[in-house]
Amino acid sequence: MRNEKPQPATSTMSTCDRLWTIDDVSAFLGVPVQTLYQWRHRSEGPPCMRLGKHLRFDPDQVRAWLASKVA
Repeated sequence: MRNEKPQPATSTMSTCDRLWTIDDVSAFLGVPVQTLYQWRHRSEGPPCMRLGKHLRFDPDQVRAWLASKVA
């Protein structure tokens, strides 16, 4: 029997292993990084958070945002 640590449950974070960088989101959506910055400025893009000087994206929220755009 393995001794596994329980994972904390949070309502704002996904169960992913890590948050995506803007380069990750750019590759996933197939759009330039600059487009993501423009969408963010206009409040049109996927939700993100600023950690220090870096933007990070929850992959589940990016997928949900994309689903809402193609539905």
